Amino acid sequence: MSRQFADHVCDMLSPLGPVTARAMFGGFGLYLDGLMFALIAWDSLFMKADGTNRPMFEAAGSAPFKPWEDKPMVMPYWEVPADIMEDGAEMCAWGRAAFDAALRNRKPRKAKPREASLSSGKRGR
Repeated sequence: MSRQFADHVCDMLSPLGPVTARAMFGGFGLYLDGLMFALIAWDSLFMKADGTNRPMFEAAGSAPFKPWEDKPMVMPYWEVPADIMEDGAEMCAWGRAAFDAALRNRKPRKAKPREASLSSGKRGR
């Protein structure tokens, strides 16, 4: 997996804010404001999709990210078409839509044990 490709994608998406790439599982997760909204696997870019932005991926003929060839599981990330990646403004529009999907689908953070005991009115001793 190419760090150079990940850095290039982060640069292209930089108008959205400080996009960072973190190595994971042989690829990269792309983050904005601490929230993962895209991933790079097999030197392809996949962005988060949900019911709101998935139609644009489907209309472009994209496919969902399938981490294992021998298993039917797919993840809510869809491949970004090559022609979109060649147009900086279009790439950022897709990136914004993916980040918005990540925001809509983010799981609430679990309280740490100490925080939970304080918020329930109990004091740890």
